[in-house]
Amino acid sequence: MASSSSPAPALAGEALRQKRILSSKLYLEVPSSKAPVVYSPAYDISFLGLEKLHPFDSAKWGRICRYLTREGYLDKKRMVEPLEASKEDLLVVHTEAYLNSLKSSFRVSSIVEVVTFQKKWGWPDWWSLLCRLSLIGLCTKAIIPFRKQVGGSILSAKLAIERGWAINVGGGFHHCSADEGGGFCAYADISLCIQFAFVRLNISSVLILDLDAHQGNGHEKDFANDGRVYILDMYNAGIYPFDFTAKQYIDQKVELVSGTKTDEYLEQLDRALEVCSIRFQPHLIVYNAGTDILDGDPLGRLKVSPEGVVTRDEKVFRLAKDQNIPLLMLTSGEILLTQVCGPFL
Repeated sequence: MASSSSPAPALAGEALRQKRILSSKLYLEVPSSKAPVVYSPAYDISFLGLEKLHPFDSAKWGRICRYLTREGYLDKKRMVEPLEASKEDLLVVHTEAYLNSLKSSFRVSSIVEVVTFQKKWGWPDWWSLLCRLSLIGLCTKAIIPFRKQVGGSILSAKLAIERGWAINVGGGFHHCSADEGGGFCAYADISLCIQFAFVRLNISSVLILDLDAHQGNGHEKDFANDGRVYILDMYNAGIYPFDFTAKQYIDQKVELVSGTKTDEYLEQLDRALEVCSIRFQPHLIVYNAGTDILDGDPLGRLKVSPEGVVTRDEKVFRLAKDQNIPLLMLTSGEILLTQVCGPFL
């Protein structure tokens, strides 16, 4: 019988993880006529209209793709629709206990921050209670689109390896770890797509380049001390999530202050990318491209211009192209997609 210090349980857990990955149906074969742009109309998230009161725009993905097609950047028929991640897929990273907790509407409403509406808008206690009661059963159904986006991130990693680049018009839920969600992030799609890539895509090193305005504490905890994953996180240190435990697992952090402007932001990014290129040579870049760095964003509190965001994304794409590294882009709030990728589509 194995002792409590035996590695047998860990080995058994890893074997089960690999079995789940190898049996997954998420890696679709995508015809060459399709563009490496992954999206489903099911991505948009709705809470009976309450989502419109939250600063995070949970319907932005559909607007991005409608703009792409309306302006002629991409034929709707060329987009790739992913499958929804199953429970077995999610268990590759998430614990059973965490997935079971998502059966609670109150738990889900906390993760997607519906419970903050009362504080923000000053609703009376009785109205807040009625709203919460009306959400019973609704929130757990409303997070189903998150599973589709997880499937999109996993499939997009495969397309990035095959085509050199790919974009999931969704995903980037970097506040969610194996056993904890938050900040509008219910599933850890970044951690999941990387674990799938290690097993199915024959790669052994990944760079997570997180340029969302917030610290990516979810993937940082999931890949704590994992030498296969290098994390460069550039974020506003004065805003959510203030996760000091996760910070110790960042390989290269660039902490910004509220009010950082475009020129300074881009200068710091240039220095960070130069250092990163020297320290780590990945087989895949997972780029979390949040636009909450934009001047006027109520959550990011930085002052980067729209042109600055485009320049930022161009720098990342140029880095990947110059070093011949496949790049997976997760939008995580990205709204300027066409200006960076239009020429490729």
